[in-house]
Formats: sequence, C-alpha cells, structure tokens
Amino acid sequence: MPPPVRNLFEPISGVAGELASPLLNGAGFRLEHIASNSAASAPGFWYDQPDPEWVALVQGHATLEFDEGRLTLKPGDSLLIPAHARHRVADTSSDAVWLALHLTTISRETRT
Repeated sequence: MPPPVRNLFEPISGVAGELASPLLNGAGFRLEHIASNSAASAPGFWYDQPDPEWVALVQGHATLEFDEGRLTLKPGDSLLIPAHARHRVADTSSDAVWLALHLTTISRETRT
C-alpha cells in the first residue's frame, strides 16, 4: 500500500486560530504544516525559541515582527529565524499556509 498523501492547501474548516500539524520528526528536526486562519500572536506575546527555525510561507500573506522591525511575507518567501531572535506574528491572511522546520540542538553527550 502506498504512503498517504497530504495536500498542504486543503482548507481546514471549523478551526479558529492557528493550527500546527507535524509532518516529519527526525534526529535534530521537526517539520510542521501551519494553517494560520488569520491568526496573530496575542498582544504582548513574543517567541524566544532556544533553537533556529526556518519558515516558508507557501500561500497567503503574513507579517512577522522582530525587535529590529517588521517583515511582510508573500507566497514563496522564506527565512531562517536564529535561536533567541525575539519575534511574533503581527498578522496573517485567512488562507496563510506555512512550512516550519524547527532545528533542535543535539547535546554533545548524544553525539559521542
């Protein structure tokens, strides 16, 4: 039996706010599909993640806010958010779809 197919653009009905779903997990990474559904970070909330995160906006529009300023993203835009770079989602369109690759630090003890 072939593996299941998942369509990244299939609408997610009945969901209010952002929905993140895991696609792949491996040693040192986690890949997520994110449907934003017009969601934004709560007022005053900032992400400060211990590991880098690569994000790609594959559909819709979004604005990310950093301490240094704002970035408006269109479909096809991607960026690597460094570890501990304070950021938040300022706004997204109702059809915004992302891929997010979370890179996790592997401790020295597990590499030996």
